[in-house]
Amino acid sequence: MVPHFFDFKTLIVSDRFIPIPLPKLLATALKEIRQNQFLGIPGSLFFIPSDKDPFRMERYGRLMETPVGVAAGPHTQLAVNIIAAWLCGARYIELKTIQTLDELEVSKPCIDMQDEGYNCEWSQELKIEQSFNEYLNAWIIIHILRNELKFGKPLGTLFNMSAGYNMEGMLKDNVQWFLSRMMDCSNELLEAKNSIRSIYPEIDSLEIPPCISDHITLSTMHGCPPEEIEKIGLYLIKEKKLHTTIKLNPTLLGPEKLRFILNEKLGFETDVPDLAFEHDLKYPDAISMIKKLSAASDEEDLHFSVKLSNTLESRNHKSVFSEKESMMYMSGRALHPISITLAAKLQGDFDGKLDISFSAGADCYNLGKILASGMKPVTVCSDLLKPGGYGRLWQYFEQLRAEMSSIGASSIEEFILHSSDEENQDLQAAALCNLKRYADKVADEDSYKKRNFTDPSIKTDRHLGALDCIHAPCKDTCPTHQDIPTYLRQVANGDIDGAFETVYMTNPFPTVTGMICDHPCQLKCTRINYDSALHIRDVKRFIAENGKRPNQSAKSSIAGYKVAVIGAGPAGLSSAYYLRKAGIEVTVFEKKAMPGGMVSAAIPIFRLTDPAIAGDIDEILSSGVKLVDNYEINESRFEAIRNEYSAVFLSAGAQNAAGLRLDGIENAEAFNVLDFLYSVRNGGKNLNGKKVLIIGGGNTAMDAARTAFRMVGTEGKVTIVYRRTKKEMPADKGEIKAVLEEGIEILELTTPVKVIKKDSGNTALLCSKMYLP
Repeated sequence: MVPHFFDFKTLIVSDRFIPIPLPKLLATALKEIRQNQFLGIPGSLFFIPSDKDPFRMERYGRLMETPVGVAAGPHTQLAVNIIAAWLCGARYIELKTIQTLDELEVSKPCIDMQDEGYNCEWSQELKIEQSFNEYLNAWIIIHILRNELKFGKPLGTLFNMSAGYNMEGMLKDNVQWFLSRMMDCSNELLEAKNSIRSIYPEIDSLEIPPCISDHITLSTMHGCPPEEIEKIGLYLIKEKKLHTTIKLNPTLLGPEKLRFILNEKLGFETDVPDLAFEHDLKYPDAISMIKKLSAASDEEDLHFSVKLSNTLESRNHKSVFSEKESMMYMSGRALHPISITLAAKLQGDFDGKLDISFSAGADCYNLGKILASGMKPVTVCSDLLKPGGYGRLWQYFEQLRAEMSSIGASSIEEFILHSSDEENQDLQAAALCNLKRYADKVADEDSYKKRNFTDPSIKTDRHLGALDCIHAPCKDTCPTHQDIPTYLRQVANGDIDGAFETVYMTNPFPTVTGMICDHPCQLKCTRINYDSALHIRDVKRFIAENGKRPNQSAKSSIAGYKVAVIGAGPAGLSSAYYLRKAGIEVTVFEKKAMPGGMVSAAIPIFRLTDPAIAGDIDEILSSGVKLVDNYEINESRFEAIRNEYSAVFLSAGAQNAAGLRLDGIENAEAFNVLDFLYSVRNGGKNLNGKKVLIIGGGNTAMDAARTAFRMVGTEGKVTIVYRRTKKEMPADKGEIKAVLEEGIEILELTTPVKVIKKDSGNTALLCSKMYLP
């Protein structure tokens, strides 16, 4: 959300929305617009309307300069947010839903947008009168800014009211007051103009209609009976004379179809309980209601439509929400295929004649498909609550222009017709054809499937100060705190050698880490809030393979000061390298015949090649580091080293793997995992035709499983046994994915109990099934 300021010196920090008075907000807006920005959004991201834009449309007989808007949500509650959305191109503003209960205590935090979206809030956090004032202020300032930016007439923007949740509430005085003022705010508008005339004298020359909105979206609570929804709809149409939209719930698909798409096709663990289907509107009732409300609208010469879709009620499994909230409500990309499927079903039953507006996981990449399916306007919420905010809308219009241009469409109608595979279709038939085709394949698209075993998050353990939110989490999470943003930017600009130097500042093993690093940085890459993480490790490998290694010259030696390093693994060699660069004489003592530790002795060769290891180690040694190999340290040698050297760095590394304490293990052909990997690396072990069990879920277990898989042949089999689920595995998620892609089975929630020796001479592993609380 955009921070809110009362003045330029005092930042108000609160968990409650604090409206900005109209004069203060207008003065701030004008100042910032004249500096070609608005609250951190650069003017380059503002939408500049043109009568040549191919995606213009009409709604309720009025122009909309774009078919895109913002869905009712926390980002359409305050005037400052509405203005920011409008500046970035939102032209259908679905105002935050109001209801008669306007003094709610909302659980905080109430929104989680790490991947698909979830929220646990019920309605607005402002009182109804405050909400009206915010909408009026936004209405006025948008007219003023349109004049400032010389956009011309007409406004090209619609404010859509949203109200709920039952008939009794709709008839309360505060809701009635709100509806009447939104339809005619003449007195309030005059009072507002008087308050800002000194700030903007031109206000009297602007035509600002006193009717902010004459159309409404009904958003009833989950569990509202169908007859209640129909009753409210008829009231809004016949009594209030409002163009009316009814927001429908995704549960209309029914439990079998919805769960098949969500849990099986898309792979989300979201649990939609039976209760959600039992107390929501049923499909036959929805069809009947739509027909009755459509007929009533025709009689009143009003427009009727439905909106897809509401959020999806599900059980609260998010640690970010209060335990008091038993349910949460899903939005975002996971909801998209469900709502598209529902749209196709509804349009099929209405022969393509139903007017549908759409808001379910809409983004810049699927906007064209939604419009080609005849659904408009398209409103967005979840996507805009991620980093980039309203500025993300810029890409919507760029992408849409490109798609329309590619098929020669100069209007949305032409876009629909040209997108259809069938010739000589009318507009409705073409849109229905496009929608059915899209619905048939959308659930199979990778972009809507659960990508990770764990929920992605850019949160780190770094202490967050009051004014300290701009810090790269990838750099925080990197064990060596590499300057990742800098070397990524250098590569993007073609400065590979400069990037190599940046990497070397904190990492003397660029080739090795470019191949096998666990890359915790990628798990915290802020790009996951847009789509997926940048391939940081692969970029580092590219640098190592294509750049020129920086100069290895060391500073002048510090007279009489020298350091001994015991162990030539990554830690020992890294410390030796940076000590030598600082001008200190360094000698490394290694027990084995070759340096590298676990890297050279145990990492499988299909993951890390000998030349890659040798390249990094040779560069370290070339800096002037002395290596003494085949030198096992005992007590007398250690004492001698302590006496000779100014300091000693101990980096003995992992000498042994933890033993497996399991009854009957002596009856099995069991290997210590490090001994196994060491042996394979040196050409030992034969597992052809054997069935191999790997017990554990760390990176070493994944290496052992993939190594064994290459050795057992077609007659053998490799299975990983792990006591928890893939989601809790400590192994790098990329390694888990590689294991699964190679065909290795993972037995989750399975813990070994003992090894059994059978009469046949074979051995078996007795396991116990585990359950997570």
